[in-house]
Amino acid sequence: MHVATLLCDPALPRLEPAVIEPLRSAWSGGPLRWLADGIAAEFDLDAIPDDRWQVWQELQSKGVDMLIVPAAGRRKRLLLADMDSTMIGQECIDELAAVAGFGAEVAAITARAMNGELEFESALRERVGLLTGLDAGVIDRVLAERISFTPGGAELIATMRAAGARTVLVSGGFTAFTGAVARHLGFDEHRANRLLVEGGRLTGKVAEPILGRQAKLETLRDLSAQMGIGPAAVLAVGDGANDLAMLQSAGAGVALHAKPAVAAQCDLRVNHGDLTALLYLQGFRQSEFARPAAAH
Repeated sequence: MHVATLLCDPALPRLEPAVIEPLRSAWSGGPLRWLADGIAAEFDLDAIPDDRWQVWQELQSKGVDMLIVPAAGRRKRLLLADMDSTMIGQECIDELAAVAGFGAEVAAITARAMNGELEFESALRERVGLLTGLDAGVIDRVLAERISFTPGGAELIATMRAAGARTVLVSGGFTAFTGAVARHLGFDEHRANRLLVEGGRLTGKVAEPILGRQAKLETLRDLSAQMGIGPAAVLAVGDGANDLAMLQSAGAGVALHAKPAVAAQCDLRVNHGDLTALLYLQGFRQSEFARPAAAH
């Protein structure tokens, strides 16, 4: 048994029975269940239909995402979330580089690395090297002035924690940012790379070993073993090539507004919804969302 979840951008609630019912009928689906009026609904399926991706493409043109997952074990016990362009709307190293005057050059390298065209670790070292001598105080300035949070993130973390899940921010970015983001959103913990600072300025180096694609996968394996659960009980979300191994190993790996080359390798793709899509995917109704804790 599987469940098909259809959803859209909560800021533009456009999901209507007229969109869902013909599909449910054609697929001989079970009764329609609304998770949030105009935003998310689901129905059961005996099996994954052969024309899944054709239908998915048609729904995309209507601003609707469709996710199909096994009915058993939908609610996950561990959430692993990427930070840059996932829990926040920016790439932190690009924002630091913009302040330093190397914005365009660094952003171009970041884009290629996230699309899988460059090896992550070497690309990170190259970008960090361009920040040599930058006043470390710029980090706080970037956090205060240039970082925005992806809609639905606080609700996602609060609801999963209320349901007993562990939530971990795991990033190829920097602890100077993940610490602040994790505190604001209420994550249980965070893991990332450490920028090296001497005399109040960035040295242009990052502490080794670098947390990249393999390290994210190892984090999934280590935490799963520590918790005594299998990968099937893990929900992961990310957007870049360094997230792929983690996404493909998790029971539910969601490519959220991901780079095309990344999304193409994932069965769960959210291009219109926000982070609450990860709750609807697990069968949570909007009325069940927990109230986010006050940021500190």
